[in-house]
Amino acid sequence: MDNIFNFEGIEINQELLKRTNPIFTTAKMTLFQLAAAGHDDAKTLAEKLNLTQKDTQNSATVNVDKDDLFVNSIIMDVRYFTNGKLARQSGLTVFDLPCGFTPRAIEFAKSGRKYVGMDLPATINEVEPAVMSLLDEEQKKLVSFEGVDATNYHSLKSAFDKIDGEVCITTEGLMMYLTDREMDAMCDNIKRILKEHGGYWITLDPEISFLYVLIVKAFYGDRTREKMYEAKYRIQDKSDVTVVDNTITISLRGNVQENIKNALNYIKSKGFKLERLPYADHIPEFKSLENIDPEIAEHIKEGLKRVCIWKISVDESENVDISDSETESFNADASVDCDRLNLALSGNLDSLSAPELLANYEKIKKDYSLKSVLIDCSKLGYVSSAGLRVLLMMQDDCDDGIIMESCNESVIEVVSDTDIQVI
Repeated sequence: MDNIFNFEGIEINQELLKRTNPIFTTAKMTLFQLAAAGHDDAKTLAEKLNLTQKDTQNSATVNVDKDDLFVNSIIMDVRYFTNGKLARQSGLTVFDLPCGFTPRAIEFAKSGRKYVGMDLPATINEVEPAVMSLLDEEQKKLVSFEGVDATNYHSLKSAFDKIDGEVCITTEGLMMYLTDREMDAMCDNIKRILKEHGGYWITLDPEISFLYVLIVKAFYGDRTREKMYEAKYRIQDKSDVTVVDNTITISLRGNVQENIKNALNYIKSKGFKLERLPYADHIPEFKSLENIDPEIAEHIKEGLKRVCIWKISVDESENVDISDSETESFNADASVDCDRLNLALSGNLDSLSAPELLANYEKIKKDYSLKSVLIDCSKLGYVSSAGLRVLLMMQDDCDDGIIMESCNESVIEVVSDTDIQVI
């Protein structure tokens, strides 16, 4: 029977991207917090996108008051501008992954520096025209944007192949959403890129929990745990994605020293060498800290001596095989048997392929009366949060639901807490 999936003829619109990848809404939260910290480019971009405090900061269960926004803006100020300072000092072409809606492209272009913003297509579709409208013709030549998935090597390679020379990759606010399987894929991809281009990777994410606790505790004291949980639930409400524990993002639960050791061993096992840079040695002038009690500001600055940014490069002394890091591209074969849709999926069902699956499924539903879906997963590598969201949409849409067969352990783990039947 002919394959009825049509990747080339299917329309992937912004509304569909938002449904499959609502995590991008937290990027608007970040931009509004930067604007609240007093940064002009962030204010201009936030106004261009018509962002409001209610839309960007509140969630279904948590409302943010003036004090909460102030503290969150300080956290974002410290995080964002330290990362930006180190990226500028690299002197290399900066690849910002994920770029979100932050104004870094504007700042780099104004200073005559090359900048590549990379994020999910849903984000790029909105941020690129907004940023470009704020740049003159010469500044536009320095800035480009690419829709990618950090776990998808093909999408990353396509973006990096457009630039010659060494690169500085930055990741900020990404790792806490990745499972260990996705983290493995991203690390392998970044390693391949750095081996091909040279340069290094800067990330704040492994020790980001220390930074959050430091600043929140300086303001809220005994209410720190309460405020941290509020922030976690607010982000999860808005993004429909759970903040997860993985090896590289150091958890404050359990034995923290052991968690740090595991993270350090993990990055070494992936063929990298690591330099930990204390925040305190790289602090730019934070506008937000000028508006708080000097004792609190000093407490924060002192605490930043114990929190580090990670500068990661390929360990050339280690003979690490990366030949298996390139996975098969996503593909799907589909046929209808009476009222059942038969699918055979291969590759990874990630943030880029999930919208394609949903768009094709909804198109088929218009032409056929379906009651169930049988999915052959024998060639399916893994399912991301976006992929799981699409599977659950299909599950809810069919009277008899989804059956997944021949799944690997990674896929079984992802769907184990759902009503999807695995055989």
